[in-house]
Amino acid sequence: MIPTVSNYWLKNAQIPVCLLSNVVLEQTPNREGLVNVDLEIASGVIRQIVASGTVETRETPTVNLHKKQVWPCFVDIHTHLDKGHIWERTPNPDGTFHGALKAVWKDIEVWNFEDVYRRMEFGLKCSYAHGTKAIRTHLDSGGRLADISWEAFRSLQKEWSDKLILQAVALVTLEEYLTAAGEKLADKVAEFGGILGGVAYMNPEIDRQIERVFELAKDRNLDLDFHTDENGDPDSITLKKVAETALKSDFSGKIVCGHCCSLAVQSPEQVTETIALVKQAGIGIISLPMCNLYLQDRQYQQQLNLTQTPRWRGVTLLHELKQSEIAVAVASDNCRDPFYGFGDHDGLEVFKMAVRIAHLDHPFGDWPQAVTQTSAELMGLSNIGKIGVGLPADLIIFQGRYFSEILSRSQHDRIVLRKGKEINTTLPDYQELDDLIG
Repeated sequence: MIPTVSNYWLKNAQIPVCLLSNVVLEQTPNREGLVNVDLEIASGVIRQIVASGTVETRETPTVNLHKKQVWPCFVDIHTHLDKGHIWERTPNPDGTFHGALKAVWKDIEVWNFEDVYRRMEFGLKCSYAHGTKAIRTHLDSGGRLADISWEAFRSLQKEWSDKLILQAVALVTLEEYLTAAGEKLADKVAEFGGILGGVAYMNPEIDRQIERVFELAKDRNLDLDFHTDENGDPDSITLKKVAETALKSDFSGKIVCGHCCSLAVQSPEQVTETIALVKQAGIGIISLPMCNLYLQDRQYQQQLNLTQTPRWRGVTLLHELKQSEIAVAVASDNCRDPFYGFGDHDGLEVFKMAVRIAHLDHPFGDWPQAVTQTSAELMGLSNIGKIGVGLPADLIIFQGRYFSEILSRSQHDRIVLRKGKEINTTLPDYQELDDLIG
């Protein structure tokens, strides 16, 4: 479908106007925020974006998209590639958060370089085929894993450098940073050009733990990425504490906090105070709608084999945060592991589920930025996740024309362009991991 020549036009495309950068069009977006445009691609770069039918293309090859939607490639800002695809080997016995922790602790016993490398690579293959361009992964970094996971990441980062931008975050519980091992880990993160992070949970030393992470990050000029309040306990306020510490420390790096689930079950007064602090501190919020839906509010009585219907959806207050002009993104999180037994590293699935779970419609507005531009900006990547003149033609062409179409069918037949060239979107076969998973 896509010409193999270096210069061609994509005609009659529909693009969410929120995904266009530095483009002036004399047309009003439709009720879904879509505009009908023609794009000229030359030598892998977008040369022109004009209202559809306004420029004569003459002899240049053209492709009529018949109003198919075109998006920039996805940016997946919160994943756990090192845990991915262990479900068949070590499933979650009851679907609870505690069950996930126990299962992962058990599975970690068999982790080695090859095991982690191959499962992470499988995830990258899926992400790339689905149309992702940049990924941030959290890496379990306690004990021997600090060497295994980071070395596997470094190898993959180098090997995939022409296809994917990869970032890594250290993942440990925050008390680790009060020890010599934690300081050594911070040095390793700096050596690898990574992001300092960890899981914050309420405990008597939480204030000192958070302060220490900020100190280590400031000394090494590192950005921060926390797991905060991944629970339904209204007394869990680690997001607030991270914001307070950021303001006290005058931290200049980027800070993002993932999950923030308990914010949705706190009092209006507590919510207002926390959101104000988060905004003042310039913290970005990452919601993980699929994993949070799976784990949060799951009640299972093992002795009676009884399951209770969940009373809430697990997600944080996306609308309230965004309305306060806080950067809000959504991401994949875990994939086929004890924390989330499903998933395929697909940014469209993430967006589709987020729309349904958190009502990111009526209107869709600029929510498509949550899996593209906003995530890119929070990762410090200024020129991806958007479509603009002079930017690389890294695009996804969906068969669906309207949101009701792309969010209803799988769009497995999407076309992915990298530098204007169509890539192979064949997904890796699960059998590739059979010798590891058994």
